[in-house]
Amino acid sequence: MNTPIAIGVVGARGHVGAELIRLLGEHPRFELAFVSSRELEGQRVADRIPGHVDQRGRALRYSAPSHEQVAAQALDAVVLALPNGKAAGLVAALDAAGREPVVVDLSADYRFDDAWYYGLPELARDGYTGQRRISNPGCYATAMQLALAPMLDVLDGPVQCFGVSGYSGAGTMPSDSNSPDLLRDNLMPYALTGHVHEREVSHRLGHPVEFMPHVAPHFRGLTITANLHLARVFDREEIIERYRQRYAAEPLVRVGDKAPWVSRIAHTHHVELGGFGLSGDGRRLVVVATEDNLLKGAATQALQNLNRAFGLPELTGIPHDR
Repeated sequence: MNTPIAIGVVGARGHVGAELIRLLGEHPRFELAFVSSRELEGQRVADRIPGHVDQRGRALRYSAPSHEQVAAQALDAVVLALPNGKAAGLVAALDAAGREPVVVDLSADYRFDDAWYYGLPELARDGYTGQRRISNPGCYATAMQLALAPMLDVLDGPVQCFGVSGYSGAGTMPSDSNSPDLLRDNLMPYALTGHVHEREVSHRLGHPVEFMPHVAPHFRGLTITANLHLARVFDREEIIERYRQRYAAEPLVRVGDKAPWVSRIAHTHHVELGGFGLSGDGRRLVVVATEDNLLKGAATQALQNLNRAFGLPELTGIPHDR
């Protein structure tokens, strides 16, 4: 069937919202019903996102509907690209209106709520049974979980993850964490204990993870260096084979030998894993993961989840090599 699937994007002003609009604009089945932003209300989407073409040839503009106005629309899906703590109002309005569109929330608001499906397909695909409420994983949390999952059964003690992200991860509201002037020649640590992604990964993997995030002067892309203590002796080839077998059927996870570079992941839709440094006693492993925080860390993964929710091939509309 070629019937368009109507999707609304709420909170489209940010970097992730822009990436999602680009992906949805080129999707063969999804059609943007509206994109909302109070700050950009009335502006043409094409003026903010060069090259954007609406599927119906409309001059699509940003709007600012209320929660009730969104809930009144006949939408197939709603994507919430809002800051943390802002999703509940719209979800409540949908419930009050008796509407049940697919809802994909990109914030952290429902990642700990078992009533919502946690949409990290490469690790949680079997848990999707048609749920209409989907919580999109965090960017860092995606990279960390994919880096740790193949060794989860042999971990000995907490895992330490050192993270560095481009400043797009700090959003569009001006702050020290996304100021190019302050970040120039700098590496800015923040939230060194108790970060939401630390709690998210520990909760989802059922294993303690200690996460230390930093912001760097580049715009997009993140890297995780994960330090794993192992319960038995391994050799390096056995470890690499574990990763290759685990992700052999996953086009958006690539396993290499060398440590991946964050500069090479920008504008791509996959996670790269590599490095695989092993201590002399075979009991300590260091794994490096990189991803584009705006794509596989957010918008690309949202599209994976939307595709699956509507019975489409998971990678529809997502450029990939295999």
